[in-house]
Amino acid sequence: MLLTDATQLALRAITAHRLRSFLTLLGIAVGIAAVILLTSIGEGIHRFVLAEFTRFGTNIASVSPGKVKTSGPAPTGIPTSVRPLSLEDARALQRLPHVTAMTATVWGNTEVGANGRLRRTTVNGVGAGMLKVYSVKVKTGQFLPPEDLENARAFVVLGAKLKAELFGGANPLGARVRVGNLQFRVIGVLEAKGQFLGVDLDDAAYIPTARALELYNRDGVMKIDVAYEEGVPAARIADAIKTLLMARHGREDFTITTQEDMLRTLSKILDILTMAVGALGSISLLVGAVGIVTIMTIAVSERTGEIGLLVALGAPRRTILGLFLGEAVALSAMGGVMGLALGIGLAQVIHFAVPALPVHTPVIFVILAEVIAAVIGLLAGVLPARRAARLDPVDALRAE
Repeated sequence: MLLTDATQLALRAITAHRLRSFLTLLGIAVGIAAVILLTSIGEGIHRFVLAEFTRFGTNIASVSPGKVKTSGPAPTGIPTSVRPLSLEDARALQRLPHVTAMTATVWGNTEVGANGRLRRTTVNGVGAGMLKVYSVKVKTGQFLPPEDLENARAFVVLGAKLKAELFGGANPLGARVRVGNLQFRVIGVLEAKGQFLGVDLDDAAYIPTARALELYNRDGVMKIDVAYEEGVPAARIADAIKTLLMARHGREDFTITTQEDMLRTLSKILDILTMAVGALGSISLLVGAVGIVTIMTIAVSERTGEIGLLVALGAPRRTILGLFLGEAVALSAMGGVMGLALGIGLAQVIHFAVPALPVHTPVIFVILAEVIAAVIGLLAGVLPARRAARLDPVDALRAE
C-alpha cells in the first residue's frame, strides 16, 4: 500500500468520528500542556535564581571561620575553639597568585542617625576591594579608599535607599553620620542594587572592616571574599587558600566555598525540581494514553469488516499493523501540537499577569514534548493494532 493511501485511510478514520477523536486529542493536549506549563515555570525559576546568584560575579571564593564538615573526634590536647579569621589572614589572601581583589566582611544591625533622622539598619564592615569582588558601582562620590586595614579612617558609604531615608534629595557627601556610638563622614552613595533573596542591599551602610570590628566588639571577621582571574579553576584557588591558611592556623579550622561549586550544586537541585514538576504534569499524559487505547480498541471492533477485506485483497499483516499504529500516532501528534499551543499560551498569559514570576519555555522541551506525545500514541496503539493485524479474514468478513 502506498504511503499516500495509508495516510488518507488514517485521516479518514479520524475525521469519521470527529467528537470522539477530538476528546482523545484533548486528553493528550491537556497532558502536554501541563508538562509544558510546569516545566516552563520550573525553568524560569531556575534561570531567575542563577541570575540572582551571578549578579555579584562568578569568580568568587569565600572563607568563613569554623569547619563545616565533621571529621571525627578531635585529638586529645587540641583545643576545640575556632580561631577567628583576622585582618592579617585577609592581607595574606590578597597576595595569593591570580587573586584580583579581596574584602574582609563583618556585619550587624545597628542604629544609623544623620540629618535629624534615625534608622536601624544593616551596617557592613568591608574592604576597598568590595566594589570589584561584588561588581558594585558608586553613584556619587567614591567608595572606601584602599588604606591600611587596621588604621582605616572613619568613612561611610550609604546604600541608595538608606541615603534617601536619611537625606532625601539632599547631597549627603561630607555629612556626619552616627553609626552606633561612632561618628563617620559620608564619602559616597552606591547605585541601587535591589533585593537579593529577600535582603534589601540598598538599605545598608558600608564602613571599613576595622571600624566594624570596633563597633561590634569582635575579635575576627565573619568571612573573607576573594575575587580571582577569569579562567582560573576554582579548585586551584581553593587549594591555594587552604594551603595558606593551614600554614597560618596550624589546622583546617575554616571553610572554603567557591561560587562555582555553589552554582553547580544549586543548578543540580533546580534541574531535579524542574524534572519533578514535569513528571507531575506528565501524569496527565497517562489519561490521554488510556483514551487512545480505548478509541483504537473501539475502532478495531467497528472496522472488523474493513480489516477482513484488506487482508482478503492481499494486504500484509504488517500493513494492517502500520495503519492502526499510524492512526494512533497521528492522534497523539495532533494532540501534542494542541498541547504545545495551549501550554505555551498559558505560560505567556501567566507571565503577562504576574511579571515577577519568571516563565521560560526552552526549545528542547517543546521538541521533547512532541516526541513524547508520538511515543505515547505508538505505545498505546500497539495492542489494538496487533489485534487488528491478527484477525482472521474469513471471520472478519463474516462479521460484516
